[in-house]
Order: sequence, then structure tokens, then C-alpha cells
Amino acid sequence: MNIKIFFILIVATAFFLSCNNKNTSFETEKPNIIWITTEDISPQIGCYGDEFANTPVIDQLAVDGVLYTNAIATAPVCAPARSSIITGMHQSSIGSHHMRCKGWFPDEFNYYPQYLREAGYFCTNNSKEDYNVSYSSSEIWDESGKSAHWRNRELKDQPFFAVFNYTGTHESATNSKKKHEYIVKDLPKESLLKPGEAPLPPYFPDTPIVNELWARYYNNISALDKYVENLLSQLKEDGLEENTIVFFYSYHGAGIPIYKRWLYDTGLKVPFIIKMPKKYQHLLPHKMGTKTDELVSFIDLPPTVLHLAGLPVPENMQGRSFLGENLSPEREYVYSSRDRMDERYDMQRAVRDKKYKYIRYYEFPKPFIQYMNTPEKGDIMKAIRSSYENGTLPEAGVKLMALKKPVEELFDLEKDPKELNNLSGDPDYKNVLEKMRQAHKDWSVKIADAGLIPEPILRQWEKQFNKPIYNILRENEIPVDKIQEVALASDIQLFIENLNHENEAVRYWAATGIGNYAKEGNNEMFSKLSSLLKDETSPVRIAAARAFCILDKESEGLKTLSTQLTNKDEWTRLNAALVLDEIGEKARPLIGDLQLAMNDENKYVVRVVNHTINALLKTHNEVK
Repeated sequence: MNIKIFFILIVATAFFLSCNNKNTSFETEKPNIIWITTEDISPQIGCYGDEFANTPVIDQLAVDGVLYTNAIATAPVCAPARSSIITGMHQSSIGSHHMRCKGWFPDEFNYYPQYLREAGYFCTNNSKEDYNVSYSSSEIWDESGKSAHWRNRELKDQPFFAVFNYTGTHESATNSKKKHEYIVKDLPKESLLKPGEAPLPPYFPDTPIVNELWARYYNNISALDKYVENLLSQLKEDGLEENTIVFFYSYHGAGIPIYKRWLYDTGLKVPFIIKMPKKYQHLLPHKMGTKTDELVSFIDLPPTVLHLAGLPVPENMQGRSFLGENLSPEREYVYSSRDRMDERYDMQRAVRDKKYKYIRYYEFPKPFIQYMNTPEKGDIMKAIRSSYENGTLPEAGVKLMALKKPVEELFDLEKDPKELNNLSGDPDYKNVLEKMRQAHKDWSVKIADAGLIPEPILRQWEKQFNKPIYNILRENEIPVDKIQEVALASDIQLFIENLNHENEAVRYWAATGIGNYAKEGNNEMFSKLSSLLKDETSPVRIAAARAFCILDKESEGLKTLSTQLTNKDEWTRLNAALVLDEIGEKARPLIGDLQLAMNDENKYVVRVVNHTINALLKTHNEVK
């Protein structure tokens, strides 16, 4: 019998026996569960101690429930984070880690709402999906759309699981005055925060436009508070308060620079509140009306919901239930990752416990703030760039304008909650650094981090083996530990030795390592790099060409980069374009190729090429 069908039968049988043995209705047997989620906010909420936030309803929800101070997103951007929530698995373990990619979720696994539906729950999603994987909405939800609601179920005693996503706090509602004014149109004008009333984050220049956008951000959160109030009122109207568990949280940090897309707590730490009706409070390991510093990861959400519903948690899910009976010990660490954000690659990994944060920058030669087309159009980012150029950017912001990142960072979050003081080089923290570094390595190998596989290779393997990257990394003898070893190394000789490794991902990281660390070359290095210019795998050829260019032998590398700029694979073309952008003036001989690439069908390639051309020709052309 198919394993998936067998598991479904077990769940259905268990639910049927439970209902019949206790001879009770759906409603009293199983709790209703509602998720009120929102986009792009950090804990700028009154109950989190922010005196400038106008959030009385959410504040009361915390008084009536439990407030979590260490709820951490798996990614600092929406689609990868949402991918981890819908699957209960780290996005980088299933190939859905790049922003706006289509990961391939293994067919033998289910999305968590499917288990709830099979057990009798009415499951709705209102309305954003954006799961970063290829899927069928109707397979996941009973209803998904702007009208999806628990009120649409035919049997009123049927338990429900309902998600309501508020989009009014999205970064677009901060950047766009028109959209912002629509979001707050029903709020009393006297309740709106005025520009300059709330202190700015330490990274931002104190300018009128930055203060205005910061006020918009706060006022959008006030509109969110009204949205929450409306949903809670509907529960009360329907007489469902005492049978419904309420979750409130955000998908990641604020939609502004140095928040969204960053692995600092600004981008990862989210507001997170749970309210339990009295009849279910025995399932909550904390007292109502209190705060807890328990670490919670987004991958913990599906196991928790299934556990609350009395269902077994599938073995493929990588989190733990933090509510219910017979809980496992609290987690020691949470893990987060960042990969391609729109057109820019920057593989980063973070490990966090209650006191420390460790970040590993796999692509440290890249600046903290790479030029990214969409956020660069925002007024705050423009102000940061302008203030940096005229010397008025605060010191905390100046640090983040560096053209090159450190290899790793370590922060003491109790002493330094803004994460401004990197302790990775402090001998007093050597033991902490080594412990956190090892925790990252162990996690990476355990989940078989697909971020270690360059995107063109990853998608090529999925076609070649006709299976998801999750299965490939576990079934096809891929040396994940070796790939990680080379990706994390700084030893030039180790790189040279692995330039002819049988695995293309190892060869890629070996060539990349030379480009990152080598100050000069030798005959053995250049001989092997020359061979890689003809490698059967395009990203390996590009990595070798990059190394030649960085070592001032661009005549050896530019021809390869020119060829790969017209490769039939869009992600290979993007990789070639990014290297040409990185080497700057050395790319000038290919200005004609770059201009032709402005017609590329992949908008990300166009964005990168446009930036390169603007830099070389001192132009200011804008693209979408």
C-alpha cells in the first residue's frame, strides 16, 4: 500500500474512533483554530513595549493570552518564509529558498492543511498564498481567496482552521503614499502618528521623508489593529470565542531597509501572540497574561496545529509542537536563511539561541546592501544612499554600507539587541563562536541545505533525476558534507585540490573560493581553472571565469562570461550577469553584450545588466 494512503487511513481512523468513543459534536471535540497573520512588521506593538504604537486590540489579546518574545521567522522575506510554514520544513531543505522560485515539494508529503481536512476540519485561507512551490490550491484548502471564511462551512458544528492574511502592512503600503492613505482612511486623524514623533532606527538618516515613511509604517499597524478587532468581533458574534484558539503573528520583519531581507532580528523577530479559551488552557505550557522567551520557529507552526487537533505529526516535518500535552523539550536553537532576493544572490545562514546570534556569510565579498532594483526605489533607501554620500549617515548605518561583509558575525543579543557589535573576533567569545558555528554546520548537513547547490545546478538536477532536490540530496549520493566543507573553507590548497572533484557543486565552490580568497595564482591553480572554463556545467565555468577576472586575468574569463550571458538557462544567464556586475570596470569590453542582454526575457537579468551599464556609462536608466 502507498505510504501516503496508509498514513491518511491511520489519521482518519483515529479521528473517527475519537469522535465516536466520546460521543460529542465536532465543535466541542476539536478546537477551532484561527491564524491572524500580517506582512512586514517587527514588534512595533504596544504590548511589546513600544509606546508609540496605537494597538489596543492586539495589546488586549496579549493580556488575555501569551506573548512570545522569541518567535523567529525562517526567512526575512515572505515567499520562502511562507514556504516553510505551509510545509513544516525549512525552505532550504526543499529547494524553495530563493525568492520567486518554484520549489518542488516531494509528492509523498502533504501540506499541513491537508491533514486537517482529512481529519474533518474545514480549512480556509483568506487570501494570500505565495508558497514558493508548485502546488494546487484546491488540494490544500477547502476555500482560498478573498471570500474564504469559516462562516462558509455547511455544518456549523464542523471544526475549522482559518487563516486571515492582512496585506495593509506590506512595504508597498509604506512606500506608496496613495496606498497608505487608502489603508488608514477609516482611522481617526487625531489617532495617527505624525512624522518625527517616533524615534528612528539607529541606521536611518534623520530626514523629513524618512520620518514620514516611519510614521506611515506605524499608522499601517494601527489599521492592522482594527482588522484584528473585526475578526475577533466576528468570532464573538458567532459564539465561537470559547471554542477557538487564536494565533497572531507577522511573516517577517518590517518592510524597510535593514529589516526585511536581513538576518538580523530586525528582519527575523516577529510579534507572536496566542490566546487560548479557558477549556483549552491546559494545552498551553505558559500562564495566560504572561510573556515567554521560549524559542519558536515557523517550522514549529504545522506540528503545533496538528498536535492541537489530536493528529500525529509526519516525520518529514522538521519542527516541534510548542502547544499541547506531552511536549518535547524546548528547542535550543532556531535557524534562518537568506538566499536569492529577486535578482541578487547572497547566501547567508543564521543560528540563534536566547542569548546569541551567529550569522555565516557564504558570499562575504558582496556588500551588506547590494543594489536591488525594487528596494532601491524606496525613499528610505534613497535617503540612506544620499546621506552616506554626503557624510550624514549615522554610524550604525555607515557600517552597513561596507563594500564587503565579514565572513561571520556573532552578537550578544542581551547586551546588544540592535546587533551593532560583531563579537566573532573577540577572544572572550571564542567558545560561544565555536559552539554556534558547529550548530550551523550540523544543521546544514542534517537538513541537506539545498542553498549549497547553485540554482542552475539545482534545477538541472531536478530535470535530470526527475525528482525534487530534497530527494536527490538523500537518494543520489550527493556529497553534501563535502560541498559544505569546501563552501566554508578558506584554504587555497583545499580549493585547488577540489577543482577537479567529480561533483559539480564541489567544483563550483572550489572555484568560487579561489575568487574569494586568492591574492595571486600559481601554475597549478591557473591550469585547473583553465580546464574548468570548458566544464560541462555552466555555473562552474562562470565561477572559474570570475576567479580569472578577480586575479587580473580577465582576458581568460570574459569570453566565457560573454558566452554564458546568452545561455538557454535563465539562471545561468543571471549568474553570468552578476559576475560582470561584480567585476565592474573589467566588464567594459563586453558593453555590447550587456546592451543586447537588456532584451532578456528574465527581468532579473535585465535589472542586473541595467545596473552594470549605468555604472559603466554613467547613465541613469530605470527598469521594472
